[in-house]
Amino acid sequence: MPLIDYRFLGKIIPNGKIKKSFTSAKSSYLNRVRWATALFFFGMGFCFATWASRIPDIKLALQLSEAELGTLLFALPIGQLVAMPFSGKVVTEYGSRKIAISGLFMYAVCLTLLGLATTSWHLALTLFLFGFFGNFCNIAVNTQGVFTQQLFEKPIMGSFHGSWSLAGFCGALLGLIVLAFQLSPFAHFVIVLFLIAILIFLNYSFLVKVKSPKKEEEKEQFSFFKIKDKSLIWLGIISFCCMASEGIMFDWSGVYFKEIIKAPGALVILGYTSFMVTMAIGRFLSDVLVGRFGPRKVLIVSGLMISFGLYLAVLLPFLIPCTIAFMLVGLGVSNVVPIVFNAAGNSQKVPTGIALTIVSSISFLGFLIGPPFIGYIAELTSLKYSFAIIGVFGLFISALTYNLKMFR
Repeated sequence: MPLIDYRFLGKIIPNGKIKKSFTSAKSSYLNRVRWATALFFFGMGFCFATWASRIPDIKLALQLSEAELGTLLFALPIGQLVAMPFSGKVVTEYGSRKIAISGLFMYAVCLTLLGLATTSWHLALTLFLFGFFGNFCNIAVNTQGVFTQQLFEKPIMGSFHGSWSLAGFCGALLGLIVLAFQLSPFAHFVIVLFLIAILIFLNYSFLVKVKSPKKEEEKEQFSFFKIKDKSLIWLGIISFCCMASEGIMFDWSGVYFKEIIKAPGALVILGYTSFMVTMAIGRFLSDVLVGRFGPRKVLIVSGLMISFGLYLAVLLPFLIPCTIAFMLVGLGVSNVVPIVFNAAGNSQKVPTGIALTIVSSISFLGFLIGPPFIGYIAELTSLKYSFAIIGVFGLFISALTYNLKMFR
């Protein structure tokens, strides 16, 4: 396991264990470390939400059809997939602190480049880079989250992912403000780059410093064929089921409310909004729930809530019941990724960066495959039936968690 270098102790403490002799000053420093990590999570979410808020404007500026835009948007996940085979190794070799700092800054720079796109291939290239550096940022910042969690006796991982969700609202709010002033996407993205630069400058020194493993036997290559800790595969599958459910909420909740619920006017976005609100609230409550009931019970209940919410939406396709159903799905998915990523990052057999790469790679496939899968099933049957099929994933989460030894 890596050694965490705490400057305020003047020495190195293995595995981030906390001594009871901490003074109030040291406790304050720990809280500052926690805030710095949370703000890096916030910065990631803020960049992504900023891009999402200006997609319609960029589509209009480049005069893209729906099909053309859909094809170009694939460049982002392709960039993430290309980075996945070696991002974990880079984070392990050079340290999550350095990669988190450079990764978040480059993520914001690539966001700015998106605003300069004047042709389809410009947009495709910058989206590829946006996804590429986004993957490095994601692995490094989540690794920082795991190391910061090791500093605390109580669960705090959920609040980090809650910061990412909160950033989605803030990014959308800033988008509304700049639209009111009729700022171009490039000007908007430059403002965000400036804000991210300030965020990094004020918080980078408080990120946890970790010594990279020097022994060759402690180093792990990214390979699904040579994984020393097989439980990471099961954690990845649990996260896959969650991300698939989360992905259809992002992409299909509005369509479901429009075509199945027949929601009038602006109420079409009610399903998506209710899902996002409860997911953000759930992530901030996750730490309390895990601390009181343990990760196993929380994961089992979360899976059941995802399934119950999706089946409620199918069985009662009316405005109020469906809104409640989507709220339940939001609460269900909110707990899964923080718990799974924390469990993976604490693997005793695989370095944290590599472990998170393995789990996030599997889970990302769910986020990538889930929404198109829904579309194909809906085309063959109906949107209601496709939601019912995805509802099985929540039951998989509960069943796998119940049988996984590491959660017993």
